[in-house]
Amino acid sequence: MGLVGMLGGLGLLIAFAFRGWSVLLLAPIAALVAALFSREPLLAHWTLTFMGSAAEFLARFFPLFLLGAVFGKLMEDSGSVTSIATFVTQRLGPQRAMLAVVLAGALVTYGGVSLFVAFFVLAPMAQELFRRANIPRRLMPAAIVLGTSTFTMSALPGTPSIQNAIPMPFFGTTPFAAPGLGILASLIMLGFGMWWLGREERVARKIGEGFGGGAPPSAEHLASDEKLRERAATAREFDPAEIVHGKQTDMPPPIARAALPLVVVIAVNFAMSLFILPALDTRYLAEPRFGGASIADLGGVWAVITALTCAIATVVAVAHRRVPDLRATMDAGANAAVLPAMSVASLVGFGAVVAAMPAFAAVRDAVLGIGGGPLVSLAVATNLLAALTGSASGGLTIALDALGATYLERATSIGLDPGLLHRVAVIGSGTLDSLPHNGAVVTLLAVCGSTHRESYRDIVMVGIVGAVIALIAVIVVGSMVGSF
Repeated sequence: MGLVGMLGGLGLLIAFAFRGWSVLLLAPIAALVAALFSREPLLAHWTLTFMGSAAEFLARFFPLFLLGAVFGKLMEDSGSVTSIATFVTQRLGPQRAMLAVVLAGALVTYGGVSLFVAFFVLAPMAQELFRRANIPRRLMPAAIVLGTSTFTMSALPGTPSIQNAIPMPFFGTTPFAAPGLGILASLIMLGFGMWWLGREERVARKIGEGFGGGAPPSAEHLASDEKLRERAATAREFDPAEIVHGKQTDMPPPIARAALPLVVVIAVNFAMSLFILPALDTRYLAEPRFGGASIADLGGVWAVITALTCAIATVVAVAHRRVPDLRATMDAGANAAVLPAMSVASLVGFGAVVAAMPAFAAVRDAVLGIGGGPLVSLAVATNLLAALTGSASGGLTIALDALGATYLERATSIGLDPGLLHRVAVIGSGTLDSLPHNGAVVTLLAVCGSTHRESYRDIVMVGIVGAVIALIAVIVVGSMVGSF
């Protein structure tokens, strides 16, 4: 009965979340269903297990949601994202429209700009480039996914994405964990994705398929769609309803000023992770008032927080005169962080209740018993949970909350670098999370004025197949030669 309750609660969560119901309501209800069938105390699990785990997630990661959303909104309203995307697309031109869109998305998201901000800026530019190059509009979402939601989210070392930050407290790693393997995975994702998009473009030209008609809906219309908003909030770190709040400039800054904050994010993150934090005397963290923490638990998150804070200060310093209403922009960014953070925390709370059920022991043993060692088992666990929840960050946190300590213990016993666990976990969370019900996929298709029927096959190829190939390569190479 306990297993039936766990599956029933998960089914309830998936079914109603797909229909646009708020995860803030669904997650505790689904958790209580699982507890009810297991004949566990309901109120204790809701107020202690569920809320305790959700609160712990927020305590660890809400600063990243907050700073990332504020930074993304500042970059949007100052015109910096537009300036960077325009620079890349103009330099490459319509003859390389596909590559231009991919690289523009990669630059801004690797620099810390929120995914949905990138969507709303890149889609109009991609539409114009694709129209001029007469490339089918149905390929726009896949090109944007490849640039924004694959290697810059999960593979490139140092990326400030929330997914890359989540394993750090569990494994004592930094954002630059397994850098060589991360670069290898990035090259595979980018190379495979560009090959597929180029192939589809050539096929389209042979059969005479052109850009096609139609125009995407306005940002105001999309931001007011509550069903889309609820789906999107569980998938990424920015509430799309805040896209239309604040005021955007009509005078984007020069490319050097626009790109400077992105350089600051990468440079400060690198310096903090590898040089500054390891050199600090942090023995005070062991004191009872700080909970006996260590720099290994906190260093990675601190590095990203510092990098985003410095980047926000840089935007304000170099582009504040271009932001029409700085207070409104900052407020919109802060507000944009709340719903996604709370939604993902609720998913984590649901996972904690499920993990506390007696029947979960059988599930845990089955996952840990998967052949191939801890890397394969970890990849399968993160893939499945990200797929079921439609959230890379939610699925990844649930997996590590339940099994992270076990994976670390097993890796240590066989001499496996925790950095390799980190990279496999992050890449694994960014594969099957892009199933049709994923909020980011639904939002991007709406932004581009496309449908699942028209564009989802290409999203699967560049966002799932390429990432799975890269994940397999990392596991194979890492198992043979270790982390590098």
